Amino acid sequence: MEKAISIMKMKSNIMLRVAALFLINLMVFAFSAYAQNEKKSVRKGNKDFKKGEYLDSEIAYRTAMEINPSSFKANFNLGDALYKQDKWEDAAGTFEGLSNAQISDLDKSKVFYNLGNSYFKNEKFQESIDAYKQSLRLNPNDLETKYNLSQAQRLLQQQQDNQDQQQDKDNQQDNQDDKDDQQKQDKKDDEQKQDDQQNKDQQNQPEKDKQQQEQNKQQISPEDAQRMLEAIQSREKDIQEKVKEEQAKQAKVKVEKNW
Repeated sequence: MEKAISIMKMKSNIMLRVAALFLINLMVFAFSAYAQNEKKSVRKGNKDFKKGEYLDSEIAYRTAMEINPSSFKANFNLGDALYKQDKWEDAAGTFEGLSNAQISDLDKSKVFYNLGNSYFKNEKFQESIDAYKQSLRLNPNDLETKYNLSQAQRLLQQQQDNQDQQQDKDNQQDNQDDKDDQQKQDKKDDEQKQDDQQNKDQQNQPEKDKQQQEQNKQQISPEDAQRMLEAIQSREKDIQEKVKEEQAKQAKVKVEKNW
């Protein structure tokens, strides 16, 4: 009885081992097929890339990334495909995602080189300079990276000079606008003063007219002046005649003796 039980246990263990081995083989087969599908998509993307069919290559690389999101080749080549389509912002984002990948220094220098190129095309020269410098730290002898770095530095300086010139131009324009605004305000103030003075003159006009009328009343016409002169002359004549009469009376009273 015990021997029969022992035989049954052995058969059970054998079956478990067979099942485990089957599962392992199945996983290996699935992983192999999984890896083959990833590589197949990457190879298709590479073929499309070489033919200049960059959109098709992008689709193939993204298919590979769906199978294995951490695939360095699929991600790196996707960045190149995006770059070729002038999708520099997307390309930079893809290369940035690879900057911390566990890869060799040489591969990482290529990542930063392509990242610098993506920033360069997008006219982000300071960012491209930083990327090129990081690439040279990992691969100091790369001549292309050195050349691109010098170009980025030159264009950054030119960009900053243009910005300074534009700022000066904007400041001059602002000053001119302020001057124009002040002139407009001064002109407006002068016009307002003129209007106020005109309104004041109009308000004072009745009083001026009244004063003028009073002055006119006080003025003597030529005819009145002539009559007044004649009256004065007539009065003086009367006075002179009275003086003569008085002198004549005195002469009659005083008679000298005639001896």
